[in-house]
Amino acid sequence: MEHVDHILIVDDDREIRELLSSYLKKNGLRASIAADGRQMRAFLEANTVDLIVLDVMMPGDDGLVLCRELRAGRHKATPILMLTARNDEMDRVLGLEMGADDYLAKPFAARELLARIKAVLRRTRMLPPNLQISEAGRILSFGDWRLDTVGRHLLDREGTAIALSGAEYRLLRVFVDHPQRVLNRDQLLNLTQGRDADLFDRSIDLLVSRLRQRLGDDAREPLYIKTVRSEGYVFSVPIEIMEQR
Repeated sequence: MEHVDHILIVDDDREIRELLSSYLKKNGLRASIAADGRQMRAFLEANTVDLIVLDVMMPGDDGLVLCRELRAGRHKATPILMLTARNDEMDRVLGLEMGADDYLAKPFAARELLARIKAVLRRTRMLPPNLQISEAGRILSFGDWRLDTVGRHLLDREGTAIALSGAEYRLLRVFVDHPQRVLNRDQLLNLTQGRDADLFDRSIDLLVSRLRQRLGDDAREPLYIKTVRSEGYVFSVPIEIMEQR
């Protein structure tokens, strides 16, 4: 039997929940709804979903709190698409930092949400061509660092684990999967979030800055992530693939 993707919509606005649920069902998806964090937790205890659409502005535990909770538990690998009523760049970056896979600002067209959902699902199920070797127990080594692709964290020279947010991990993974290759902002957004950059979108630049801090990279003379003027960024050190024993 063919798998039908199951989407959970978490939003305190009943009209939006029902409208989106109906639209997704008409377009061949399964859809379930929850009005708040309590209902979301209860539903996920008994059901499996392929993606969660999560509103940021909700009473009680807001979407950012719930996103962080999901990423810390057994649903850490479930894609999350955040809905925000404010087209604020820091809101978007915070959501991505908490581990969201994409965001959409209200108001939006239902067909745009559907397109984003499909893009996120497609992206999370697709490995870049140069990653078709075994992922089991893989460690990627570069400079003074190792990236644990199972635990999704950095290891320093002494073996101390450095936790990464979901957005930081995805961005670093894109860089180490494409070493010594210039990637522009559009490419980075497409590879990490499945969308194109708009003129004023600086979320990638902010994430690069945060990732440089994690790596101890000097922004003025970085060793790992170098800025290529008018072009983008390049991960400038070679990568060694190691198998974890």
